[in-house]
Amino acid sequence: MTGIIIRSLSGFYDIDCDGQIIRCRARGKLRYKKQKPLVGDRVELTQISETEGALDAILPRVNSMDRPAVANMDQLILVASGAIPVTDPFLIDRMTALAETKRCEPVILFNKWDLTPVPELADLYRKAGFQVICCSAVTGEGIDKVRKIIENKISVFTGNSGVGKSSILNALDSDFQIPTGGISQKLGRGRHTTRHVELFRLPGNALVADTPGFAAFELQTPELMDRLELAQHFREFRPYLDDCAFVDCAHIKEKGCGLLEALEDGKIARSRHESYVRLYEQAKEYRPWENKEKQERS
Repeated sequence: MTGIIIRSLSGFYDIDCDGQIIRCRARGKLRYKKQKPLVGDRVELTQISETEGALDAILPRVNSMDRPAVANMDQLILVASGAIPVTDPFLIDRMTALAETKRCEPVILFNKWDLTPVPELADLYRKAGFQVICCSAVTGEGIDKVRKIIENKISVFTGNSGVGKSSILNALDSDFQIPTGGISQKLGRGRHTTRHVELFRLPGNALVADTPGFAAFELQTPELMDRLELAQHFREFRPYLDDCAFVDCAHIKEKGCGLLEALEDGKIARSRHESYVRLYEQAKEYRPWENKEKQERS
């Protein structure tokens, strides 16, 4: 049999096989090969009883992420907010770049639009080439647009804690009763309510994942990207990358850099370039050979 992992908890994997949920443990050979199943994986399994089975093999992945730990994503929906907890634009830039590295379409969703709209920020990302939706899980504004874009796709909702990922899923389908948390007034950020990654089925052949929110420390320990490829993952940078005087241009302070000229001409948002520089510095720790070995174990 084949199916898709929709939930992973304490060594058990709930696998959806055409609507039938079978709970499995992974075969020892997967542990021996250090292959860790992820939510979203398409797998082969052997059914033992009506509700139990054994996970035999992980089918080839389209993509995967460490945080959130999920595979085979069609799109990453980054939920942000201009209200408390205010989303740091660097988080948006990091996650959109990471999505691009995974061949996964990034979508930016500004929730709590009824409380604090941020039209300038929304326009900045539209001009950068991203699909942006402004919505409110409370008033319902923009929810129909979200419902439309998730049809026939595997979508992963992510973002910092408290921005309303679970609230949006509850608004998308009234049958959901996903717990939601309040905002810590002292810390100005959300309390964690989602503890694990899980795929939910929605009308329109949609599979969506609610993921644990990002804590502050995760901004300091990101999934690293190759610095030599990083500029390609800022989509509005691409038209200017061939206009540099040097092939190995870092696009930070080099003379004759076409990207820096576009920045000075106002064709690229300065905040986006600042995020690029910050990610470039972090990416110096990236070890391609280590990443290759990790992928081979997946």
